[in-house]
Amino acid sequence: MADRPMPELLPTPAAPVPPADRIGAGVLNTFALIGGLALWGGRALVEALRPPYDVDEIVRHLYDIGWRSTPLLATSGFAIGVVLSMHTRASLERFGAEAMIPAGLAVAVVRETGPLTAALLAAGRVGAGIGAELGAMRVTEQIDALEASAVDAFKYLAVTRIVACMIAMPILTTVMNVSAVIGGFVAEHAISGMSWDLYLERAFSLIGFSDLLPSTLKTIAFGFIIGVTGSYLGFAAQRGTEGVGQAATRSVVLASVLVIISNVVLVRLIFFFYPQGGA
Repeated sequence: MADRPMPELLPTPAAPVPPADRIGAGVLNTFALIGGLALWGGRALVEALRPPYDVDEIVRHLYDIGWRSTPLLATSGFAIGVVLSMHTRASLERFGAEAMIPAGLAVAVVRETGPLTAALLAAGRVGAGIGAELGAMRVTEQIDALEASAVDAFKYLAVTRIVACMIAMPILTTVMNVSAVIGGFVAEHAISGMSWDLYLERAFSLIGFSDLLPSTLKTIAFGFIIGVTGSYLGFAAQRGTEGVGQAATRSVVLASVLVIISNVVLVRLIFFFYPQGGA
């Protein structure tokens, strides 16, 4: 009898994962990510206060994070000021309160729009840059080479970038606020012919240190979140160039979400310690 060909063995299909297991794994991964970020941030705060201090490296990152982000935030702030001025005029004209346009714009920008928008723009530019740069160093084993050379890679690469973000964010926020006020003046001057001196007098008639100082200082926390998120995901990057891209994308998304959530908490704290600022 002629030998019959053996039937080909087909691969056994993998058993489908139950939805409950997928949800449980997602929840566990989320808690693991939050815990990892918390530990990473706490370690960064401790190392930032412990000498020696890499001042030269911090200054170099300040140039990259702060100075190179200035054109983006200044342009965005100017555009926001123009748009807010036009929208505010469209609303206040109905009540004959055009004189309140500069004050309304300044209050909106200084208290909330400027700090939050600056942080989100920085999360997009700076967060992605940190995640991609450190991710590339991780997958090409440059971080391992630094550690093998007895260099504290965490402090040299991560802490310096986190500190630079914390220093740069209040400065970038101030740049955006000033640009927004200038943009509002340009729009108001083009429509009503208001002078610069009168515009400034009305714009800052309702602004005090209880508005300016807390809203600007809270961006230090935003910078901390952006730096911690980008550096943590960059250090955890895997799978070559694909992992680098994922680290950059996840840095932007996660930093933006955490900035928005933390802003809710910080605004509530500001209203608690500076109740006159919310009046």
